[in-house]
Amino acid sequence: MADEIQDEPIGLHNLKPAPGSRRPRKRVGRGEGSGLGKTSGRGQKGAGSRSGAKDRARFEGGQMPIHMRMRKLRGPHMKKSMPFEMFRTHTQTVNLQDLEARFDSGAEVTLDALKAVGLGKRKDVPVKILAKGEITKPLTVHAHKFSASAREAIEGAGGTCTVVAA
Repeated sequence: MADEIQDEPIGLHNLKPAPGSRRPRKRVGRGEGSGLGKTSGRGQKGAGSRSGAKDRARFEGGQMPIHMRMRKLRGPHMKKSMPFEMFRTHTQTVNLQDLEARFDSGAEVTLDALKAVGLGKRKDVPVKILAKGEITKPLTVHAHKFSASAREAIEGAGGTCTVVAA
């Protein structure tokens, strides 16, 4: 049967949902013999049996709802105020003063070299060079990101900045 389907090219004329993925609509209130007569599957009495009952998707059966359990940090500019911090970007920072202290003039500063001197040690977290401190040596720096002022300072000292793909 699988061969028959592959012989014919797929087109709008032969598209069908997967077997068992679609079910017929429930027809309620069509007599006791249907299995969904009388109360139409709503049970006896109560708010849920009434017409216009609010059956909200986010209702949690009376327990404290998740939007009320979550912390309430307001403000669009605070990264940590967003729900579950799903937009927070993670980088590990390395400052120019650290490069100045740990590398000799003309050195090649790669991600492995940074790791060897105790900087940028976290695996799979991008490294960003920031401009705290001063740099006087010409260094060839390889990192995932550079701040504009850090790039300016490194190139001003005669070095180069190379962006590494994450």
